[in-house]
Amino acid sequence: MISSFPQTENFFPKRYSRLEIIQSIGKEGIQKIRQGKVFILGCGALGSLSAMYLAASGIGTIGIADFDTIDATNLQRQLFYSEDLVGDSKVIQLANKMSRLNSDIRTEVFNEMITAAKAENIFARYDFIIDGSDNMSTKQMTASVCEKINKPYCIGGVEGFAGQVMSWAPGHTGYSGIFGEGSACTGIMPCTVKGVVGPAAGIVASYQASEAIKFLTGAGKMLYDKLLNFDLLSPSSEIFSIA
Repeated sequence: MISSFPQTENFFPKRYSRLEIIQSIGKEGIQKIRQGKVFILGCGALGSLSAMYLAASGIGTIGIADFDTIDATNLQRQLFYSEDLVGDSKVIQLANKMSRLNSDIRTEVFNEMITAAKAENIFARYDFIIDGSDNMSTKQMTASVCEKINKPYCIGGVEGFAGQVMSWAPGHTGYSGIFGEGSACTGIMPCTVKGVVGPAAGIVASYQASEAIKFLTGAGKMLYDKLLNFDLLSPSSEIFSIA
């Protein structure tokens, strides 16, 4: 039998206390987080973990989008789904997990494919966009739409033991400036092509969630004009300056 945690009047202040004591966040940062709006495209290994970290952190409104269903091949790295949920909607099940983790947030669910035409209207409603998709064409679409409407974003990719992360805001180098456009794009391939080890996806997702929190609070430095690369197999990591 699962018992619910008693939500006393001191419950919510306590749940964010470990964030509030961080000097670069503080009470003002907590308020910014709780007023923030982040959209996550893709609810696979990257998007689902990013969403849960942001839900736990108290991001006021989180939009999640995915048209896919849970497959047995997902379970090796997509930790918030289980064997009994195979065949169910990823976005619906993830939204359920997010609401159970934190009833203090609003989750907006998009159980559909997000095209460029839809993205322009949807992205405009949020402060920051995270692309957790598993293919380069979607990443290019996210970057193109965001840059058109001046909406900051973070894009991540993972392949095998390796991962990459970059962020953009107006005045900085975008995704196509790093990887090229169309068929010339050299970004990390989707996991369906070359596979992925779960911890590598977890690292990318953690960076993406951190970028959103930094953007909302003004803490630290963003991955603007930079490409973070890591390889757990070596192991090695480095940040390339683009500008």
